[in-house]
Amino acid sequence: MEKLIQPKKLFYTSCLALIVTAMTFAIRAKIVTMWGSDFQLSGEQLGLIAGTAFWGFTLAQIIGGPLIDLVGMRKILMLAFIGHLLGVVVTIFAASFWTLFLGTLLIGIANGSVEAACNPLVATIYSNQKTKMLNRFHMWFPGGNVIGGLIAYFMIDSLQLSWQALMGVLLVPAIIYGVMFFSQKFPQTERAASGVSYKDMLKACVGPLFIFMVLCMLLTASTELGTTQWIEALLKQVGVSAILVFVFINFIMAIGRLFAGPVVHRLNPAGMLLFSAVFAALGLFWLSRANGYEAFAAAAVFAVGVCYFWPTMLGFVSEYIPQTGALGLNIMGGAGMLSVAIILPFMGSWYDANKAEALQQGADQVAAELLAGRETMMTVAILPVILIVAFTFLFIKFRKKPKVALTPGEELELSKA
Repeated sequence: MEKLIQPKKLFYTSCLALIVTAMTFAIRAKIVTMWGSDFQLSGEQLGLIAGTAFWGFTLAQIIGGPLIDLVGMRKILMLAFIGHLLGVVVTIFAASFWTLFLGTLLIGIANGSVEAACNPLVATIYSNQKTKMLNRFHMWFPGGNVIGGLIAYFMIDSLQLSWQALMGVLLVPAIIYGVMFFSQKFPQTERAASGVSYKDMLKACVGPLFIFMVLCMLLTASTELGTTQWIEALLKQVGVSAILVFVFINFIMAIGRLFAGPVVHRLNPAGMLLFSAVFAALGLFWLSRANGYEAFAAAAVFAVGVCYFWPTMLGFVSEYIPQTGALGLNIMGGAGMLSVAIILPFMGSWYDANKAEALQQGADQVAAELLAGRETMMTVAILPVILIVAFTFLFIKFRKKPKVALTPGEELELSKA
């Protein structure tokens, strides 16, 4: 008897795979300094190890995107499953810089493969609710960060267990999502099922509207992930725990994505992006001046802004430029992760320069670090300000245009916009 496609089961399994992906980010953030002590690694070496997770993520999306329609989602998810298992095991038994580098790279490739397959999968099984369901799916990235962060705090800070034991926790949900995925039947991607040729998909991916969205993705991802990856340094001296602010931001992001449906209905994807840019800019400006528990209020504004960025960018492309197919979604995701890998060292150099300048002007260490974090956030705030201008244009142009219905051989009016 032929298996039936079960959309809900596929969706829930995709969410579990994304939770594993997010947990790797949170757990690595907790234990990377422990690697420095155990393996006598410099800050530069630790940065190279952490950075390879983003490069691996980008590599998997850029390579996996064109392959989705050729080999199918199942094989890409098999690569993700194997990558997670091997990456965790190699990391647990690492004995040097290079084995830690390899383990982190494998996990990065696995994480990128999850996004490469699951974004088009969700867009296909919920073709009439793409932005809403992509937001629901992506709520589990911040959700997984919260889960991973709390597990890390409990195992390392409370129980004083080893970082190897913490890494081992990832094997449990990874094995579960692997078993669940490979027992299910997968649909064709929406692009393939609709009869749009591979050539037309490639052509759509070099259209002006798509290129505009890719450029915007560089800024949205940098605003969100660049800030949160550096939050420990940026908020080091504001008087509250930076890691708790990080958990708070991710909690709000998860809730926001869960209830994205009514926002989509009222604003449409272009309106959501403009709304997000405004709140992200306001949140960063406020964070750059906040003290004590006021930082949580500022972080809440920032979280409301960035929570819709990533999934709504994917939703907009899937709804308004659907001929780009799985490749389009993965170019967007790859561009987002690539931008984070690029901006992190820039943020580090801005922070170092601001701190050095403050020390030269007579500030003590604490005051210099506080000022450096604030000035760096002010610099990063330029990115959502640029996005406000870009998304205002997008909102004016698309507020009255319907989503594009993908039919065989049909030309997309919006791809010519």
